[in-house]
Amino acid sequence: MPWKPTIVMLFLGVMLLLLAENNAASSSHEMSREAPAPQPQPPGNFTMHGITQGSLLPQECGPRCGERCSNTQYKKPCLFFCNKCCAKCLCVPPGTYGNKQVCPCYNNWKTKRGGPKCP
Repeated sequence: MPWKPTIVMLFLGVMLLLLAENNAASSSHEMSREAPAPQPQPPGNFTMHGITQGSLLPQECGPRCGERCSNTQYKKPCLFFCNKCCAKCLCVPPGTYGNKQVCPCYNNWKTKRGGPKCP
């Protein structure tokens, strides 16, 4: 006995409705989950944005390097190399000295002689 197209279409329609209902139930269950708790911020006006590798936009390098090189007496070379490193790594360590471990690219870029390239 040959199948009539209407029976097949009815079967497919019911299956699609069941599948849609299942997807709607699972997505509403996912939506009802609580949002993750915000991470605690370090004291002061220090933000985590920009200190992890790749977290800066290229136009943000200037202000970050200005902060980084603010206490040095060799401001021009510091700014030059900091901006060069920031353009490559898209991060600048916090503070005016040290803290390079938070940005491995910035920390590991060396000169031909093996010294640190980035201030």
